[in-house]
Amino acid sequence: MTNSRTGGRILVDQLIAQGCDRIFTVPGESFLAVLDALHDSPEIDVVVCRQEGGVGFMACADGAMTNRPGIAFVTRGPGATNASIGVHVAMQDSQPMILFIGDVDRGTKDREAFQEIDFQAMFSPIAKWAAKIDDAARIPEYVARAYATAMNGRPGPVVLALPEDMLLDMVEAMDRPKVETSSLGLDPHKAARLAELLQSARAPVAIVGGAGWDKATGAAFDSFATAWGIPVVSAFRRQDAMPNESEAWAGNLGYGPNPRLVARVKAADVLLVVGARLGEATTDGYTLITPDHPGQTLIHVHPDPEELNRSYRADVAICSGMVDFANLLANLASPPQPRTDATEAHADYLAWSTPAPRDIRMDLGPCVATMREKLPADTIICNGAGNYSGWWHRYWRYAGQPSQLAPTAGAMGYGVPAATAAALRHPDRMVVALAGDGCFLMNGQELATAVAHGANMLVLVIDNSTYGTIRMHQEREYPGRISATRLQNPDFAALGRAYGCWAETIEETAQFAPALDRAMAQSGVRLLHIKTDIEVITAGTTISALRK
Repeated sequence: MTNSRTGGRILVDQLIAQGCDRIFTVPGESFLAVLDALHDSPEIDVVVCRQEGGVGFMACADGAMTNRPGIAFVTRGPGATNASIGVHVAMQDSQPMILFIGDVDRGTKDREAFQEIDFQAMFSPIAKWAAKIDDAARIPEYVARAYATAMNGRPGPVVLALPEDMLLDMVEAMDRPKVETSSLGLDPHKAARLAELLQSARAPVAIVGGAGWDKATGAAFDSFATAWGIPVVSAFRRQDAMPNESEAWAGNLGYGPNPRLVARVKAADVLLVVGARLGEATTDGYTLITPDHPGQTLIHVHPDPEELNRSYRADVAICSGMVDFANLLANLASPPQPRTDATEAHADYLAWSTPAPRDIRMDLGPCVATMREKLPADTIICNGAGNYSGWWHRYWRYAGQPSQLAPTAGAMGYGVPAATAAALRHPDRMVVALAGDGCFLMNGQELATAVAHGANMLVLVIDNSTYGTIRMHQEREYPGRISATRLQNPDFAALGRAYGCWAETIEETAQFAPALDRAMAQSGVRLLHIKTDIEVITAGTTISALRK
């Protein structure tokens, strides 16, 4: 199409051409021309949020589920700064996302006009690419490049600033076709070396994570690991890379991992790392696996050549996306008899992920076990940052892609927006938002968005009246000297009902199962306010133990 159109119309037409079916936004006067074009574009569902932080998180989560960029629109200045947290999460989590920012008009730039910011300077350190579109005729070029940049290599966020007057220009522009992910050819010599190392390994371990996983790649890796008898471990908050019911699944790394699993990783002579960057949380501050990993052979598979040998010395570096690598594994001849390592590691995982009741009033371990019994196996669990999430990381068994939306960047406030995006993307599946009391009040206003858009989801607010993770660190470093971590909370059930949710408060373990049954009998957004004791600071320790 080359007929004369406004910049706003051209932009929306490019999103449609790229297959975009949903955007997340808080409206702003700086991109009214885009909003006007969306009025005549029923192909795109416009999700109106209540704060730009929620916009960014929803777009990031949507990109994680679709493997195509989640799309966010915000206004300049305050809108962009609020949305920046979503860009940071998308970057650290390797998730495709495009943030469009309405900008000041071209004639007033560099005067510190109303809400003016140099967005290229602001976002370049935390995005794959940040640019400004000054010529409406080039919008198709910029949008196509944004999609390609966001999806290829290591996926991540792109930020495009849109001068207000540029969106009003009437120009002719040539539309660009839909951009797909580029496929990388695999070096056959490295594939042969991979097979050789795995065959001769004494105690191999696979670590999976990063972006680009889907049901097919997870299933392919499951088949490979089971056939070879290789234990599979997930990077931090990437537990849905493949189904946890797999006989090769060994559990997850991150905060509070199974000590037997940690010992197994330390004892491994060959590490097959697929998709994961081996970040700080996964490697316990780069100590569980050191950048030079003496005594261990590292086979590192990653879609971005710049990530290979960046922090970790790779003995074999394979630049590949997850789909291509899964195809390689499918054609790899398996040994006549699998090793017993995977079976042993999976047994350790099952024991570790089975909660033992404790003599406390509200015990979250049995609550997670109850959820496993009553909710569908493919439930999508969404959480932000906080110690409360550790119970689900340990005891929930993820069913495969996509069933875990959790920021590796450790951002609070992610759970409710991500669950809203998940409920809209997968209306046929059960979606659960997990939030601590501190986490919830950072983006709890997006309950209004969920209710307004007819989302069907369960929200669990875990309330210990404390910034729990910080209190944990505080007690470890300065025992008994509590400072700035106590919280005075509202009645979260009453707050949920004010938003139009069904809600209840529970304070004892025995109350959870019947409350969950009542919640599941409802439709729409349901909220359970769960009051816990700060003494039980994590799934594995207490305040008293920390003070000792």
